[in-house]
Amino acid sequence: MAKFENDLSRGNVVKQLILFSLPFLLSNLIQTLYSVVDMIVVGQFAGTASMSGVNIGSQVTMLITNMVLGLSVGATVLIGQYLGAGDRKALKETIGTLLSTLIVLAAIITVVMIVVQEPLLRLIKTPAESFSEAKAYFFITMTGTIFIFGYNALSAIMRGMGDSKNPLIFVAIACAINIFLDVWFVCGLKMGASGAALATVISQAVSMVLCIIYLSKNNFIFDFKLSSFAFHKERLKLLLKIGVPTSVQNIATSVSFLFLTTLVNSLGVVASAAVGAVGKLNGFAILPAVAMSSSVSAMAAQNIGAGKIDRAKKTMFTGMAIGMTISVIVFAIFNLFPEALLKIFGDDAEMIKKGAVYIHAFSFDYLIVPMVFCFNGLFIGAGHTTFSLFNSCVSSIFGRIPAAYILGMVLDLGLFGFGLGAPIASLISFVLGFVFYVSGKWKKMTIIK
Repeated sequence: MAKFENDLSRGNVVKQLILFSLPFLLSNLIQTLYSVVDMIVVGQFAGTASMSGVNIGSQVTMLITNMVLGLSVGATVLIGQYLGAGDRKALKETIGTLLSTLIVLAAIITVVMIVVQEPLLRLIKTPAESFSEAKAYFFITMTGTIFIFGYNALSAIMRGMGDSKNPLIFVAIACAINIFLDVWFVCGLKMGASGAALATVISQAVSMVLCIIYLSKNNFIFDFKLSSFAFHKERLKLLLKIGVPTSVQNIATSVSFLFLTTLVNSLGVVASAAVGAVGKLNGFAILPAVAMSSSVSAMAAQNIGAGKIDRAKKTMFTGMAIGMTISVIVFAIFNLFPEALLKIFGDDAEMIKKGAVYIHAFSFDYLIVPMVFCFNGLFIGAGHTTFSLFNSCVSSIFGRIPAAYILGMVLDLGLFGFGLGAPIASLISFVLGFVFYVSGKWKKMTIIK
């Protein structure tokens, strides 16, 4: 077994989950700094129009990225289950198929999105003051799609093999580069949103290259030779079976937030900047839940592959307990000090006032998402991504969007009403997840028989 492989189907569950999730939590924390540093630097040195541009451009970019990140989730599950079952051949074929597929998809998506970028930005009612900034940010990040996909795929592969430490190291180096380039491009060269985007793309590229170099020199099962990139029909079929529902789930969530962005854009550039700032803060707030979900998924996959269902269940409940403990503290901080948090992004009084209103409503989501995410982590680890897709679509499309529109527009609650759409959607998702868990159906039809 290579030194970055880790058997998560043995030992103390609580200790394993904490040791595995902490590097992953720190990795996500650092990766979230990418976009937050973009917003802080742009807000402090380029103004609200550039802030709005970064917010809108990054929302659209995330929508595109989420289309294929589901395949990476599928890879984490398959690799974890194959590792638990001891199937090395299937392991290598899955990695080769994933990387080959993402290279092709990255090329196609890059070309298509560059062609349709202007109509897309107009469709979501991008304010005129920030249109050029949003377009520049979107164009540059789309040219770096291959690096974004590549890093996330390699990280997913290593997590599936039980390694959450090395992705942390690579992303920490990349984040340091990103901060340095942000300051240089935005403050020094006055490049605005385009400078922030360029810094992000370059740092992601460095992170991906470091991953490849490290794995190549440390007896990784995949050798990165051109002849090793191939499409294995059965592996591709399973990747799509697990990954496509997760991709569609991610898209549904992104579309619901993009819809929210469109509604907010109609209120003007200051409201757009305020929601963008809160969105970056939210990226930090949900990190404990995200880390627990992904860690539960990776551990559950290995344990289910090894036939240890009870251990997989215990992993989920442990993740919920840890996630909820941290999220309650985060909820209190966000409601006690919203203005202080928003001042990180700039001193525009109107932006801070509008952002605080939005935070007070949105933050109730933090009390629900740890449970929702850990349910999903267990279901995805078991290979039941179709249910996760159903759950997400119902809560996002039929929960968040109608709630945000009715409360924010029809009842004229403005940003407070828009913010309530998130916890309402999560509450629906929790109820559906609880019913599916109690039914016991998630134990059946796993990938490895």
